[in-house]
Amino acid sequence: MASERPLLILQTGRPVPSMRRYGGFAHWIRVAAGLARDQVAVVDVEGGAALPPIDAVQAAIVTGSGAMVTDRADWSERSAAWLRDAAHAGRPLLGICYGHQLIAHALGGEVGANPRGREMGTVEIETLAAASDDPLFRGLPTRFAAQATHLQSALALPTGAVPLARSALEPHHAFRWGERVWGLQFHPEFSATHMRGYIRARAQPLREEAADPAAMLAAVRAAPHARTVLRRFAAACGRTSRPKAG
Repeated sequence: MASERPLLILQTGRPVPSMRRYGGFAHWIRVAAGLARDQVAVVDVEGGAALPPIDAVQAAIVTGSGAMVTDRADWSERSAAWLRDAAHAGRPLLGICYGHQLIAHALGGEVGANPRGREMGTVEIETLAAASDDPLFRGLPTRFAAQATHLQSALALPTGAVPLARSALEPHHAFRWGERVWGLQFHPEFSATHMRGYIRARAQPLREEAADPAAMLAAVRAAPHARTVLRRFAAACGRTSRPKAG
C-alpha cells in the first residue's frame, strides 16, 4: 500500500568492483529478503544522502561496507546517531556486517580489528542458548552455514545485548538488543556466487595472510538458514514476499 511506511535500507557502501554487475548491497538484500521494490526505500548514507525522520519508516536494515566503523566518518557517525535514536524509539533494526558493527557502536559497544584476523568464506555458525527463543533464530539448526567477510568486529556488545551466535573466529556473529534490534556479522544476503566473487577479489591479501583462496573457493556452499534470518526480519516488520511486483 502506498500509505505504508517503507522498510528503509541504509546503504553504507558498494560491493567490490568485480561484483557491481550484480547490483548494489541494497538490491542484494531486497532480493534475498523476498521483497518487492515498492516495499523498500534506499538511502545512500555513504554518498551523503539525508536520513529521513524516524517516524517516516517502519524499520531499517543497514548494509555492509568496505569502510571501517573506527574511521568515524561523518556519514557513519551521523547514521550511528540516527540508529541510536531509532532503537530507543522502538523501530525494528537489522545490521549486516558493517551495519552490525555500526549498531553495536551506536548503542555503546566497542568495535575494532578482530584479534583473530580476517574471517572469510562460508563459515559454520553456532547458535547460543538465547537463540532458541529468538524470533529470527528459533528453530534453526544449532550449526549452520553462512557467508562472511570482515576484518573488524563488535569486540564488546552494548550493555544489555544478548549474544545469539558465534563462529570459530568471531564470538559475536549475532546479537539482539531489546526486543527489536539485531546485528549479524555474517551476510544473509550473499549467495554462493557473491561469496566466490569476494574471495577472488581478495585473493592477494588472503595469500599475504597465508590463507588459501583456492581452498576457500572450493569450500563455498549455499547458506539457506542464514537467509532465513533475513526473511524472518522482513516478515516481523510486516513485509512479506511479493515476487510479482519485484
